[in-house]
Amino acid sequence: MKLLRLGTLLAAAALVFAPVAANADQIRIATQPIPQYAPIFVAKQKKWLDEELAKAGSPTIKWASFAAGPPINEAFAAGQQDIGFLGDTPALIGKSAGIDTRIVGITASGPKSLAVVVAAGSPIKAAKDLKGRKVAVTKGSYAQHLLALVLEQGGLTFKDIELINLPNGEVPTALLAGNIDAGAVWDPVLAKYEAEKALRVLADGTGIKAGVLVILASGEFATRKRDQVKALLKAYERGAEYIKSNPREAARLIGEDVKLPPELVEQVLAKLDFNAAIHDHDVDEIKKTEAYLRQIALTREAVDVERFADRTLGREGGLK
Repeated sequence: MKLLRLGTLLAAAALVFAPVAANADQIRIATQPIPQYAPIFVAKQKKWLDEELAKAGSPTIKWASFAAGPPINEAFAAGQQDIGFLGDTPALIGKSAGIDTRIVGITASGPKSLAVVVAAGSPIKAAKDLKGRKVAVTKGSYAQHLLALVLEQGGLTFKDIELINLPNGEVPTALLAGNIDAGAVWDPVLAKYEAEKALRVLADGTGIKAGVLVILASGEFATRKRDQVKALLKAYERGAEYIKSNPREAARLIGEDVKLPPELVEQVLAKLDFNAAIHDHDVDEIKKTEAYLRQIALTREAVDVERFADRTLGREGGLK
């Protein structure tokens, strides 16, 4: 199945959807129910986000939860979100399509939190063995870039496999049913099936993809509500510090937000670095993703990553 050109779709979305007016006293936040965004959920449960935002003049928060990054892009295109948490790949796709957003922070990075996997008993032992095989990934996700890099290690490209588009949670089911031969997935799906010894990791992001996810803000919000963005980053930092010193309690605290048992959440948290500041190595990683997206024509317009990644808000907010 061919991957659709998300840039084209998002450009259309930006034209079709009428912008939705925001409540001046409200911040609209789009998340996904995964541990990669754990600090914002800790800050939510501890009321630190409310506390920091109240100081900055935003007394109310409107939460929205999405299954993946691409639909968050559509919500930004429709003017329905102020802040979003998503992978670097969908963030770049949306920006290239003309959505007015900027990266204001890093949610997490963790090369072992995403991987190309096969069934436990699969005869596939190396990337080169994927030639001619059915391989699934969520189109437009950051796992798609990992898959491309793993294929490259085996001397292959997407042309050498039959590429299947599946939601992240459906990839293991398809693998175990024998409908596909391999798939690229990310936590917590990865951790769940690893723990059950149902899947085997063929290759994770170690040494090839850091697994950077980002905090995205609409351009208008980042410009007009700078204090609120800095307040959110401060709350996120507080959540990250809590996770570092209290991982077990943090895992229990956010179980409802990520819809996972605490022991699995704790397993995923251990793989991740939650430093929200944008560093040079983060920018370099995002640049590699941007170049890859243009190389495979998933995006057409180049994105100036140095400008897209706005470090000023984090610096003004004291992030290091």
